[in-house]
Amino acid sequence: MLQEPTITAAESASTGIARSSASRSPVLLEVGILGLRAVEMLAVGATAWLAAGFALELIPRGMEAAYSNAALIACLFYAALAEVTGCYDIDTRFSVRTGWTRVMTAWLSTGMFLMTLGFLLKVSEDFSRAWALTWFGTGAAALLGVRAAGTMWMQRLKKQGVFNHRVAIFGAGSQGDRLAKYILGNEKLTIDLLGFFDDRLPERLPEREVHLPLYGNLSDLIGHIRQGEIDQVIVALPWSAEKRLQEVVAELAITPVRIRLAPDLATFAFSQRPVVLLGDLPVMTLFERPISGFDQIVKRIEDLVLTSIGLIFVLPLFAIIAIAIKLDSPGPVFFRQDREGFNNQRFRIWKFRSMRADRCEADGITQARKDDDRITRVGRILRRTSLDELPQLFNVMTGEMSLVGPRPHAPSTKAGDRVFSDVVSHYAARHKVKPGMTGWAQVHGWRGETDTEEKLLKRLEHDLYYIENWSVLLDLYILMRTVVTLAFQKTAY
Repeated sequence: MLQEPTITAAESASTGIARSSASRSPVLLEVGILGLRAVEMLAVGATAWLAAGFALELIPRGMEAAYSNAALIACLFYAALAEVTGCYDIDTRFSVRTGWTRVMTAWLSTGMFLMTLGFLLKVSEDFSRAWALTWFGTGAAALLGVRAAGTMWMQRLKKQGVFNHRVAIFGAGSQGDRLAKYILGNEKLTIDLLGFFDDRLPERLPEREVHLPLYGNLSDLIGHIRQGEIDQVIVALPWSAEKRLQEVVAELAITPVRIRLAPDLATFAFSQRPVVLLGDLPVMTLFERPISGFDQIVKRIEDLVLTSIGLIFVLPLFAIIAIAIKLDSPGPVFFRQDREGFNNQRFRIWKFRSMRADRCEADGITQARKDDDRITRVGRILRRTSLDELPQLFNVMTGEMSLVGPRPHAPSTKAGDRVFSDVVSHYAARHKVKPGMTGWAQVHGWRGETDTEEKLLKRLEHDLYYIENWSVLLDLYILMRTVVTLAFQKTAY
């Protein structure tokens, strides 16, 4: 018989599995979630009537039906939106904070929907604003209270093991051991892990990190299932053993328990990655293309609008800088150089020439250092104020660059004595988005000469943070902070 859900007391296979005396009903969790849905819908409707009671004198006679319809629409819309926003997903069932966040998202969206609907139907003037505001406030308070009470009730029952499914793992090898370790370390799971079953003899099994009992073979497992002691079986056999896997599943398929297939060993390395359906085939998403789809369009619009506005103001400055460069030293006004951009594609970057024409390097780049004798007098001012970078606005307009992103480096640039890509194996990850005129690394002081590998690693760390957390607000924040940074920078030579 199965033992109490304390998975620490191991028993030998010959003594069987001790039956739990605790009251347990895994179905109760789903019943509780269903009840929570119903109570939250009732809270939305009840607070509408409660608010009507407060604002009774403001509700025109004969409008009671309209107010009732508004409450009904809100209940239905909130219920649908709560499902969409994941208010009842697994990660919200035992977390008050997560539950509150999603409930408030659904409730705020419901309020916005009602205001929009009233505006489109031209009936918003028919409703009391005092009633609407009272309803919105009391509705929010009621939803938060209901969610907190429901979550704490489920947390209490979870600690008692009431919701837990009794789970056995078939496969006591490395894969099963890794699975058991994951389950025991995840507090969100409602599982009593009972132990292992395997057709191999104990002496032929590898040593396991998780000390759970080994109860027997497949026949023993089916016997315990028949006695009603197991709710779920997770098959943890190597995916490469396809024939054996199918045989085991075929044997278990005739039993009335849930059967699941554990991930292969390699999958544990990517356990946080989402699984999506490719047709009917589940596949794991290892990496998404960052800033893609609609976000890509938004960022491009942001670049075009801000760059167009910027060019209007800086074109007179372009003329002044061009004249200063020509008067200071012979040579062209602009300097063009190959840089690595999006998807490691090379492009020609625009810059105001800040070095002597005969010392400008198109390849085999040596980064500028303090008191570098290659830099002209005007060039020193331009580099100190970063005005030499202004022509890159043309690269932004042509789509080769963005206003904000990882700074583009020349292919031959080195950190210490090694090329950047030799220092960090995943250096190319910063090329998953367009390079920028400024970036998260630059506003944190990681700009200028990269003479050590540590400086390169810090730049890369900040660049990857930006790629993973991009938003329009973050771009605007970086642009505003860039202005302040340029006024006090000390690392641009």
